[in-house]
Amino acid sequence: MQLHNLKPATGSVKKGKRIGRGEGSGHGGTATKGNKGQQARTGYQSKRGHEGGQMPIQRRMPKRGFINPFRVEYKVFNLGQIDFLVEKYSLPEFTPDILYINGLINRTDLVKILGTGEIKSNISFKVNAASAKAKEAIAAAGGSIEIL
Repeated sequence: MQLHNLKPATGSVKKGKRIGRGEGSGHGGTATKGNKGQQARTGYQSKRGHEGGQMPIQRRMPKRGFINPFRVEYKVFNLGQIDFLVEKYSLPEFTPDILYINGLINRTDLVKILGTGEIKSNISFKVNAASAKAKEAIAAAGGSIEIL
């Protein structure tokens, strides 16, 4: 076998459909575009969400409330959860990077500590936000907190 003898397997290569090459080709006339209308014309581009004369879905849906585009979402941890997490994952400190490595948050999540519950371990925190009650409780337990 040599390079000039190679050819594809039988039936694996098909000729492309040649449209608009006369009635005898079987694809003449409307050239597989159906009958008249905008979509049969050259240069047609549909707009996103366009539904012809029908009222588009985004206009049929009711409008309710207000969504603040500047809202900051935090991944919240209560003080009552932290002792459990420190034991389970043997966390040396409580930082977003370590939480991400252990699969507790996503890469872009912001972390906030809230003061519900009690904390017994004196662990250091580096978080994006913390409530005043949480800061007091962490300091009382002998830990330190740094706001990133």
